[in-house]
Amino acid sequence: MSILFHGGSKTFHIWNQDVSYVMMILPNGQLGQLYFGKRIHDREDFSDLLELAPRAMASCPWMGNKEFSLEHVKLELPSYGSGDFRAPAVEIRQGDGSRISDFQYTSHRIEDGKPGLAGLPATYVEEASNAQTLVVELKDPLTGIKAELSYTVFTQGAALAKNVRYVNEGDQAVWLERAMSLCLDLPDSLYEWVQLSGAWARERHMVSRKLAPGIQSIGSMRGHSSHHHNPFLALKRPCTTEDHGEAIGVSLVYSGNFLMQAEVDVHGSARVLAGIHPDTFSWKLEPGEAFQTPEAVTVYSSEGLNGMSQAFHKLYQRCLARGEWRDKVRPILINNWEATYFDFDEEKLLEIAKKAASCGVEMFVLDDGWFGRRDSELAGLGDWVANKDRLPHGIAGLAKKIGQLGMKFGLWFEPEMVNLDSDLYRSHPDWKLEVPGRASCHGRNQFVLDFSRKEVVDAIYGMMADILQEADVSYIKWDMNRSMTEVFSKAIPADRQGEVFHRYILGVYDLYDRLTSNFPHILFESCASGGGRFDPGMLYYAPQAWTSDNTDAVERMKIQYGSSLCYPISSIGSHVSTSPNHQMNRKTPLRTRANVAYFGTFGYELDLNRMSEEELEEVKEQIAFMKEYRSILQFGTFYRLKSPFEGNEMAWMVVSQDQKTAIVGWYRVLNQINGSFTRVKLKGLLEDTCYENSQDGARHYGDEWMHLGLRTSDVTAGEVPAGKEPSNDFESKIYVLKAVE
Repeated sequence: MSILFHGGSKTFHIWNQDVSYVMMILPNGQLGQLYFGKRIHDREDFSDLLELAPRAMASCPWMGNKEFSLEHVKLELPSYGSGDFRAPAVEIRQGDGSRISDFQYTSHRIEDGKPGLAGLPATYVEEASNAQTLVVELKDPLTGIKAELSYTVFTQGAALAKNVRYVNEGDQAVWLERAMSLCLDLPDSLYEWVQLSGAWARERHMVSRKLAPGIQSIGSMRGHSSHHHNPFLALKRPCTTEDHGEAIGVSLVYSGNFLMQAEVDVHGSARVLAGIHPDTFSWKLEPGEAFQTPEAVTVYSSEGLNGMSQAFHKLYQRCLARGEWRDKVRPILINNWEATYFDFDEEKLLEIAKKAASCGVEMFVLDDGWFGRRDSELAGLGDWVANKDRLPHGIAGLAKKIGQLGMKFGLWFEPEMVNLDSDLYRSHPDWKLEVPGRASCHGRNQFVLDFSRKEVVDAIYGMMADILQEADVSYIKWDMNRSMTEVFSKAIPADRQGEVFHRYILGVYDLYDRLTSNFPHILFESCASGGGRFDPGMLYYAPQAWTSDNTDAVERMKIQYGSSLCYPISSIGSHVSTSPNHQMNRKTPLRTRANVAYFGTFGYELDLNRMSEEELEEVKEQIAFMKEYRSILQFGTFYRLKSPFEGNEMAWMVVSQDQKTAIVGWYRVLNQINGSFTRVKLKGLLEDTCYENSQDGARHYGDEWMHLGLRTSDVTAGEVPAGKEPSNDFESKIYVLKAVE
């Protein structure tokens, strides 16, 4: 790992054993890109990578020089209007109405470690020797605005973290109207764009298409990262597979409105931008004030999409998630929501908990409906006080009784929302986000509190802290069940209303930070109607997220498969729910529901009292299996083997750190007859080590499992023989391969 500056050629080389990133100070003083990709040897002068040529109709800064044009140079901080006609990374409106900027190099520094970002989540290192950071200072000489571009390279992994900080060192106020976190100018556009898109209950499906001339983008202006598009994209070569070929991943560590786009110009180069969505953003910078962009993480892989994903998984597990639960296996829990919805009292909850405890479940989670007058979606949000009609001994009393059963206790909150029928709203109607004089849209019969105001965050923190101080709570499910409309704060002046979306997210981060700091033993799980805010920003505070409200095993194959493109398995909240499924009304085998849920945090979303004795025995076996292997499932190396987006079968696997144990999940959606013999080629095993298959006792060396494959053929390859158990729709198997000593 090293960051080098070659003064003679004015070039920077950021590198470790996996990746290189090369930049140079351009002849006009701006900062240019030269290379991003697989590690290359260092040399004193990379300036030959700056290719210049006269082009027709180009705008050039110097009379008599037709070669140097910003329109055709790869840039680190491009701004629009001075020769570069591509989408800019920064746009600053000045007092006279001008939007032209010219950020020129003034200085740089190289430091060990990685500094944090004020008020924002970001990757980190625990020891300074584990990363190195380059900060390049650029300044616009006319306005006095300084831009500090930070680049961090880690000891291991082909990941780079980047952010920008703007400081107004001038004497007049300006307005930041675009402040992207990352600009990556690629020399060609021969890539396929891969995004994670969907909607509520079908989040993070993989969607791909070729880059083409023009702009393509994903983003959110809903106030949260959204179910619709995740703040992640991958660019892969057309020949790249899961295991071979080049791929670039871009991930934004942010939970609010975002934009990710790629622009292909007429000469075939591609510009990638990622950051806060500019269409809902404006930030006033008075003299002396600063603005910090969120962090963007970029990964390069020469080993396909699996290689890219594994780099994100390792980085986000150890250098983004924090706290006591970062490295701990997650407790197996049962959540009462789909078992009771709002129809419960203490006695009913304890009946569910007793049965769960007898099966080996480790935590009981009380979901929505325990507070205020919360008998339906119409009332109670904002009144975080236990409903004594339902819980006569309060949260502390219920938590104590759950503890006496040998289980930990968890609790649901939705702290950012308010119902009109609530004591909080009656006391503080001005705390609701709304435009004076205009009607407000509700979502799920609720409204959004103005978290851009410190007094609102303080009040919610106070109510939550009171409960957590008096009750033995080990887990919090933090929900957020609507997108934001009529976003206007009554506490902010007119020329700063463009700041409200971002200030809101800073308020959410502030509340998370206070709670996780003051109650460090609590495991937080983020949720937003399931996957509506499943992003790296949340992972910084909550090491796991409720992946989707859709618990149907077949749909979860796609949702969890897509999520794994960027997010580690330890972050994927996954439960076994009842059949027929409450979202899909689909009937699936209990084993398949568990076989999908194993590849996540694992838990149950049902009432075990309604199951047969045979089913309960199966549940006990599932729990015993998860307890035995969860450290491997949640923290091993994950491989995608067969995509659910490409056929009737899906497969994935996790390999232990010592590569001596592998757990393979195989799934077939629809049954068939007289079909093909099938095998799945495994990954990540030791070629010269013999492994035994738990399903049939077969023993083969790792090279055979990987190159010949694991046989998954069953009775569907022909007629169903007499005496053989027939297969069904939604079939699945778990194979455990262990090294033979």
